[in-house]
This record gives sequence, structure tokens and C-alpha cells, in this order.
Amino acid sequence: MLDYATLKVIWWLLVGVLLLGFAIMDGHDMGVGTLLPFVGRNDVERRVVINTVGPHWDGNQVWFITGGGAIFAAWPLVYATAFSGFYWAMLLVLWALFFRPVGFDYRSKIHDARWRSTWDWGLFVGGSVPPLIFGVAFGNLLLGVPFHFDDHLVSTYTGSFWALLNPFALLAGVVSSAMITFHGAIYLMHRTEGEIQRRSGRAAVIFGGLLLLSFSAAGIWLWQGIDGYVITSAVDPGALPNPLGKTVAREPGAWLANYSRYPASMALPVLTYLGVIAALLLAFSGRTLAAFVASSLAILGVIGTAGGSLFPFIMPSSSDLRSSLTVWDSVSSHLTLSIMLWATLIFMPLIIIYTSWAYKVMAGKVTAAYIRENEHGAY
Repeated sequence: MLDYATLKVIWWLLVGVLLLGFAIMDGHDMGVGTLLPFVGRNDVERRVVINTVGPHWDGNQVWFITGGGAIFAAWPLVYATAFSGFYWAMLLVLWALFFRPVGFDYRSKIHDARWRSTWDWGLFVGGSVPPLIFGVAFGNLLLGVPFHFDDHLVSTYTGSFWALLNPFALLAGVVSSAMITFHGAIYLMHRTEGEIQRRSGRAAVIFGGLLLLSFSAAGIWLWQGIDGYVITSAVDPGALPNPLGKTVAREPGAWLANYSRYPASMALPVLTYLGVIAALLLAFSGRTLAAFVASSLAILGVIGTAGGSLFPFIMPSSSDLRSSLTVWDSVSSHLTLSIMLWATLIFMPLIIIYTSWAYKVMAGKVTAAYIRENEHGAY
């Protein structure tokens, strides 16, 4: 059996893998939804766009559900604190996601232009709102969240929903939205042809550029204007979790300390720039599948940069620094992490295998001719 300290780090990595899987697999679905009203100019074109993701969007939700479940089981204090403090933000995500299943299922049931246009905009909401909210949440993590624990480890959130919408968090929301929309545009270039593919290419250029600009701006802001968190007391990585058993301070530039401490981690932000540039070059040279892989690597760069900057913090507290939750003091028991690790090693490969098989079966271009030939079978 692995020691407790090693399991804590492994689960930090595994939660990151699940978030990455969600951003890549469900992310391109949401990116397509965001672009739907703009790259499809008539009903047939919009049905082409919808059918690039319609057969498998619900299967990709597995990453979202599994990620939430993993946080609940591996980091119970993070789950309880985050879902209490970000309660209205999470509800907003949930309400937006409601539009996706009903939009996909009901959109083409009635031959009425207003009906279909309404559901198209519903799919836009379901695709654009969650990435924005998730980005805002990550921005607030880097700023610090106003919560504290009492002596019984009951957390109290002292902020408000509107306080979450601060300038830096909104910039982080732009990074997340641009990342997901860019990823969706690259995917559409892979699955479509003709005018839809050309419009998707223009969208990829716009949102790829926006991603690099906003990512750079967020990095400069983090470096120059936001104090990071550091643990100032001795920490036993193998000890039982106790968030109040440490001292924490805020220092200028602390969020960038890991990059000087571990120089290899600089590959993560560099990967963001290289991934976006490579995805655009490959997509416009006709190698769209390779472009999708490059876009996925750019997502790895963005999420890895955020996680690497925060480590070992998961949810810093701005109102009581010692209440900040870290990799070492917010986890479940040694036994729970061990059992979950074995379950993950069994079931995650199965998820990857069935997802790969499903995409292989549904590979190829979605065309207007296919929609007309399958009037009642397509979305």
C-alpha cells in the first residue's frame, strides 16, 4: 500500500486529469454549442453543427460527473466549502446545463423556425455559461476565497455572489471561455466542410488569439498585482488532515514560486502558446485531427499552469489564512484514497476505451447531404 503522503499527491494529479478530461471532451461539445448560432446560418447548417456532437455529448458528461464525485470523495472539505461558497455560481452552471439535453432532444422535433432558433440559443447558453463560470471560480481561487473554519471544522463562507465577479476573476473567465470556444472551433474544422469549416476557421483564429492575449494578461497580473500564499510552518505530508494546524502568509509573487523551484514546470505555460499556434497551423493545412490534439495540449497548458501555480494550495482562504485548504490537509482517510485509487485504475481505462471506440465509429465529416438523407434520424 502506498504511503499517505504519496496518495495525497497522486489524488491531486488524478483530480487534475479528470478536470482535463472534462475540459477536452465535454469542452469541445460546449465550444460547438457556443459557436452554433454563428457558424450555422440556416437550419440545415445548424443541424450539421449539432450532429457533430449530438451522438456523444452525453457520454462526455461522464468526465464532469466523475470529477465531481472524485472531489467529493478525495477532498471532502474542498467539496463542502466550495459548493457552499460558490452555491449560486454552481446553480447557474446547473441551470445553464439544463438547456443541453432538452435542446438536443427537442430542437428538431417541430418544423418551426422560431422553435428551432429558441433551442439554438438555449444550446448556446448551455455551452457558453459553464466555461465562463468555471474560469471565474479559478480566478477567485488565485485571489483567495472568504471562508474560515471553526474548531469543529465547520466552514463559513463570508462573501457574496457578486463579489466573485471581480476584474481578475472575470479575466480568468475570458481565458476559460476563449479556451473552450477555440477547442470547439478546431473540432468543427475537423468534422465539417465547406462554408461551415471556413467560418469555424475564422472563429478559431479569433478565439485562439483571445486565449493567448487573456492568458498572457492574467499571467502578468498574477505576477505584478496579486499576492500568493505560502505555508510558513512545518508540514508533515503524512499526517492526518487538520486545516487549522498550520500557519500561512501572503507574499508578492508567491504564485510563481513553483516555476523557479521546479524549472521543468515552465513547460506548462509554454505548452499553451505552442498548442494554440500549432493547432491553427495544422488546422489550416488540412491536418485537423492533429490540430485537435494540439488544441487539447493547449488546454493541458492552461489547466496545468493554474494547478501548478496553486500547488500545494487547493482553496486558499482570504479571511483566515490558516483555514486555507491544501493537498496535505483537505483529503479523506488513507484507506479511502487507497480504495478509490484501485477503482480509478480499473474504471478510467474502461472510460477511455469506450470513448475511443465511440469516436472511431462516428468518425468522418457531417455534411448537409447527410442531414437531408437522414431527416428523421439526425438531430
